[in-house]
Amino acid sequence: MKILFFGDITGKIGRQALKKVLPELKQEFEPDLVLANGENMAHGQGVTEEALKEVLDMGVNYLTNGDHTFALGGSEQILADAKNLVLRPLNWPGNQSGRGFTILTIGARRVLIVNLIGRVFMKHDFDDPFIKIGELLEDYSLGGKEQGSETMDAIILDFHAEATSEKAALVWYLDGKISALLGTHTHVPTADEKILPQGTAFISDVGMVGPLDSVLGADKEIVIKRFLTQRLFKIEPAAGTNAEVNGIFLDIDDNTGLARKIERIRKLVVLE
Repeated sequence: MKILFFGDITGKIGRQALKKVLPELKQEFEPDLVLANGENMAHGQGVTEEALKEVLDMGVNYLTNGDHTFALGGSEQILADAKNLVLRPLNWPGNQSGRGFTILTIGARRVLIVNLIGRVFMKHDFDDPFIKIGELLEDYSLGGKEQGSETMDAIILDFHAEATSEKAALVWYLDGKISALLGTHTHVPTADEKILPQGTAFISDVGMVGPLDSVLGADKEIVIKRFLTQRLFKIEPAAGTNAEVNGIFLDIDDNTGLARKIERIRKLVVLE
């Protein structure tokens, strides 16, 4: 199975950039499934119905989320509707709207998509991601390895976290139990993609899909002003026509559900 996964789509520029390059990437990689993190896709923070529809219409099959999941009004209603193909972190505490995982049927194959959020350096007090994913994998496993578990052909985890140490520790904890752990949140692509000894693919951070001339997708002048004055001026998405698209290509073995290949994708795009 071939999968494309794109990092945090950031604002209108991010959506436009992905729409421009996705047909070319689909032709090159011939993916069975296209996933993306969408927590920043509506004006740089959160999800709206319009942004969600735009990204799904361009060919993304399902979206994950992060700490901005509930940033906008209407988020709870969007997440509560099972027809909306978007997750929220599984370990968000309390009885929250939405789902932290989903099962997709791709031909004869079944793929478990999971969304988790980290706790290190994060502002919220989230539930333990290690415990949550451990509990989930008691019910679902690759090839039905665990007694009483439901067989999955692939398990893909988006771990939306700040600390690389937390991401690295979790993937070693899960090596051989999932197909891939793909880190998101920092908007900066890392160069540590690899396949662990038991067959789980990993990268600390996929990077973002958004404005190139920016500070992590935000207007650079506003961010500089915040540093110089220590005042919390409202962050706005950066403008311009230069964009970057960062993603990952995964090749998953249909027999084992483990990774055969992980490859970084980085495209620089000039928008009209």
